[in-house]
Amino acid sequence: MAEPQQQQHYLELSENPVQFEHASSVNNVFFDEANKQVFAVRSGGATGVVVKGPDDKSSVAFRMDDKGEVKCIKFSIGNKILAVQRTSKSVDFINFIPDYPHTEFTQECKTKNANVLGFCWTNWNEIVFITDQGIEFYQVFPDKRSLKLLKSQSINVNWYQYCPETAVILLSTTVQGNILQPFAFRNGTMSKMSKFEIELPVVPKPAKLSLSERDIAMATIYGQLYVMYLKHHSRTANSPSAEVVLYHLPREGACKKSHVLKLNTTGKFALNIVDNLVVVHHQSSQTSLIFDIKLKEPDCAVNTHQPVLPARSIHPYRIPLAGPAVVPSQPPVPCQLYSSSWSVFQPDIIISASEGYLWYLQVKLPPTVNLLQDKGKLMDFLLRRRDCKMVILSVCLQILEGGEKGSLPVVATVFDKLNQVYKEYLEAEQSYTVAMESGPSRGSAAQKRPVRTQAVIDQSDMYTHVLSSFTERKGVSHKFVIAVLMEYIRSLNQHQITVQHYLYELVIKTLVQHNLFYMLHQFLQYHVLSDSKPLACLLLSLESTYPPAHQLSLDMLKRLSTANDEIVEVLLSKQQVLGALRFIRSVGGHDNVSARKFLDAARQTGDQMLFYTVFRSFQQRNQRLRGSPAFNPGEHCEEHVVHFKQLFGEQALMKPSTV
Repeated sequence: MAEPQQQQHYLELSENPVQFEHASSVNNVFFDEANKQVFAVRSGGATGVVVKGPDDKSSVAFRMDDKGEVKCIKFSIGNKILAVQRTSKSVDFINFIPDYPHTEFTQECKTKNANVLGFCWTNWNEIVFITDQGIEFYQVFPDKRSLKLLKSQSINVNWYQYCPETAVILLSTTVQGNILQPFAFRNGTMSKMSKFEIELPVVPKPAKLSLSERDIAMATIYGQLYVMYLKHHSRTANSPSAEVVLYHLPREGACKKSHVLKLNTTGKFALNIVDNLVVVHHQSSQTSLIFDIKLKEPDCAVNTHQPVLPARSIHPYRIPLAGPAVVPSQPPVPCQLYSSSWSVFQPDIIISASEGYLWYLQVKLPPTVNLLQDKGKLMDFLLRRRDCKMVILSVCLQILEGGEKGSLPVVATVFDKLNQVYKEYLEAEQSYTVAMESGPSRGSAAQKRPVRTQAVIDQSDMYTHVLSSFTERKGVSHKFVIAVLMEYIRSLNQHQITVQHYLYELVIKTLVQHNLFYMLHQFLQYHVLSDSKPLACLLLSLESTYPPAHQLSLDMLKRLSTANDEIVEVLLSKQQVLGALRFIRSVGGHDNVSARKFLDAARQTGDQMLFYTVFRSFQQRNQRLRGSPAFNPGEHCEEHVVHFKQLFGEQALMKPSTV
């Protein structure tokens, strides 16, 4: 019974973590969120630094002079310039650009009596000092080994946070620390955004709360920047549990409280963002919750969210043993999950300084399928995830194979949700094509080709992975199979998506397999199955099983109007030569058709009078068009003329009429 429980871990740590020297063997470990680099710093004589990043390119080891304890250390983007803070008054710089002087240079903060709280690189050569009295924005000139102050702003600062993805710095101001002032940086400019207030829990007087840096995180969710506030339990009866309050921080305009995530418990928490999901880790229960802010709860106030799934722990992780003393048979050591030595960084990073590991947190979608019983809600959840296609297709098959009772409305809901996304992609693709054909218009930004995400489940995906195997499944009633196929076609039509002929073919084959010819006749008669040449050809092939299919096919080809050649071919192949001749006259194509094709078909019937009638018909056409009943050499009818003479004599040939 342990296996199903194990299957329910929907969060896991990345298989190949970044390894670094753990805290017990170095003086200090620092993490740089912008470059995703861990700095292991060892002091004594010279300072040894080992930098480990997500790949080998971003990993480097070097020594620098020991000028005091390192408080903060970060590379600029691309490992070009290293910045090191050792005092509360200045930051030191070292060039790592090839052929540039490697000597250290220093920049003191400009504000008198200010203490540097930290710094952030906003570009490869742009840096912001955050002091307790404001911020200073500098440009670094590595060749001149100097900095130039671009802009500064005076403001009392308690602490700060930085979101590298959006280059936004958030400053905590005022005594309680709950007035937050964001600044945005872009291409050498610094702009002040709207400040906002975090609503602190109400506490009995005279106690006063202040906002802790630990309870604030910044992250991008669904392309929008949010400030996440971990609002802890206050001792009032009406709010016994903690919650995460999300404040939407737009580039322009006011920051507004937009979502509340109900944690339904109290204690120590940490936040991550994975695949646009807010993950809340709870230390004492050693479990995590996930929230999707795009899923609306029907029975909750607007933008109040309950966890999408029940709380589960991260999948157990085993640390492989390494080193010369390792015996091959020694099993890996289980990692202590939710350890007090864990540090969590945005968006999806977990670091264990004691064990020397940096992991990326990941969402596993297959275990979520059985945890979310509402299949409509499950589909909404899956459609917004990165690697969702095969999981969605497996859910569709699971619903169809799960039995018929009451499942058709669920099937309809699922198909509609899938086709809504499919339609949006097709429309975006179409508008992109139109824009490309019309060329760039003045003043409008160049249109980007729409990205086809895994959420786009097209007819081919559905046919290959779901419908074709479902129709062949034993033990499912044919009525349910046909109902499902027609439901999918209904959904495509409702979303104005052209139905591919292979889906209609699947319907027809299923109907024929179960001898449901009456239903087939009705579907065609009432145009439930749309006309197409491949479908008409399929109907023709069914004539031996169901004779009326021949006429149904011809009727379809006539309606298509662009299919005159096919109709002629079909009639000739059935030796209905006069029928083909009458048809081609009725559509005004008699003057252009190949006489030889008709004469070949008439001769193959062995009916001499039919051959005479067809031959005479084309002689009359030649007389009318060219003034002579004779065939042109290019028509290659010589053998038929000889055959006609053998049958009826030369005197039976039509003579040129004289006017």
